[in-house]
Amino acid sequence: MEQFYAYLDRMKFIKRWQLMRSTREENIMEHSHQVAVLTHALCLIETEVFGGSVNTSAAILYALYHEVSEVMTGDMPTPIKYFNGQLHGEYEKVEQRAVEKIAATLPVPLRGAISPYLQADKNSAEYAFVKAADKLSAYLKCLEERRSGNSEFAQAEKSIEAALREKKMRAVDYFFEHFIPAFSLTLDEL
Repeated sequence: MEQFYAYLDRMKFIKRWQLMRSTREENIMEHSHQVAVLTHALCLIETEVFGGSVNTSAAILYALYHEVSEVMTGDMPTPIKYFNGQLHGEYEKVEQRAVEKIAATLPVPLRGAISPYLQADKNSAEYAFVKAADKLSAYLKCLEERRSGNSEFAQAEKSIEAALREKKMRAVDYFFEHFIPAFSLTLDEL
């Protein structure tokens, strides 16, 4: 009995933003979908607008599976996860073990095709696009919460935008210029 997809289905039960009061809960399944869509957008901007080169398919698959370890570990809040280098290093080991355990639930004929995307190559260009999309997803969450009158996300919005700008990625800058303004519109205004 293979359990891989049953594990992935449980992503809908893992809540994000646990330390912050949210007007709308978010789970890692919907977050992973958004990060995959944003990764696709950033990769397309890089390749189609700027003529760059990035393996869009690999980046999207990294994004789709980037939170898979959390079905075993839960979502560790960012301030705790990055409190110090030693703690972060140990947590990365726990995440790696969780990914290995989940990958082992794949049928052997599928394992080689899926396993490489469960743990991204952190030195790859594709991973840089996933990390940017992950931060962009967090930024969009902040915008959504602030539009709903929740000031809890004001500081997070500023620090996440600063971190995105510091990446100096032309695809991110393009996304901010061309797409972010529409996120402040109501449905009737779209």
